[in-house]
Amino acid sequence: MKDIVSELLAHLKPLRFSLPVTHVYNPLIYARKGYFQYYEKYGGSPKEIIFLGMNPGPWGMAQTGVPFGDAGMVRNWLDIEADIGSPEKPHPKRPVHGFSCPRGEVSGKRLWGWAKERFGTPDLFFDRFWVSNYCPLVFMEHSGRNRTPDKIRKIESAPLFAACDDALRQTVELMKPAYLIGIGNFAFQRARWALDGTKICIGRISHPSPANPRANAGWGPLIEKELKGQGVVI
Repeated sequence: MKDIVSELLAHLKPLRFSLPVTHVYNPLIYARKGYFQYYEKYGGSPKEIIFLGMNPGPWGMAQTGVPFGDAGMVRNWLDIEADIGSPEKPHPKRPVHGFSCPRGEVSGKRLWGWAKERFGTPDLFFDRFWVSNYCPLVFMEHSGRNRTPDKIRKIESAPLFAACDDALRQTVELMKPAYLIGIGNFAFQRARWALDGTKICIGRISHPSPANPRANAGWGPLIEKELKGQGVVI
């Protein structure tokens, strides 16, 4: 995995993004201790299922280095805590506090909360599952508003997506999953593009974001129904 990350970082380093993007965070650099602690603790074996998110949230992976990484869930359930650095150009409205972050991430609480309720221990969950993000970068506008990768200008997103596609293919080759499940439509579509021609089953589940009304009515039962419909038995 370190080779995959190193190659991805090399491809991302020269990329530049224009307005309305004013700030770009890369937690694989300043929060790499959190990410690699996550991988070394839970990622060292083949997985049956990979859950693939879009990109880090400002209160999740941007703080801890762990995908969907709500600080409380990562520290208290995943038993991960690491020293987190600072982005090269921090946004004044989106400071990085690391594991001391006073604000939670709803999506992370829902995802890891479901895993905890359903599997009990992280080891049982990670025996079958891995959770990753398609793109490792956080994009912010001047106001502090989050800008998702699908809203990046096409001329700038093309090399970004090419690098992320390649990293995803390498991750799949490393972990050899039977299923890759996009969390939300963007991750699903990018996985279909990147993994075209492979034998892996690619599906999707609803995103746990509070912006998704269906998730607010009970994300766990919703995605279990969706997974079952795609042949994934929990």
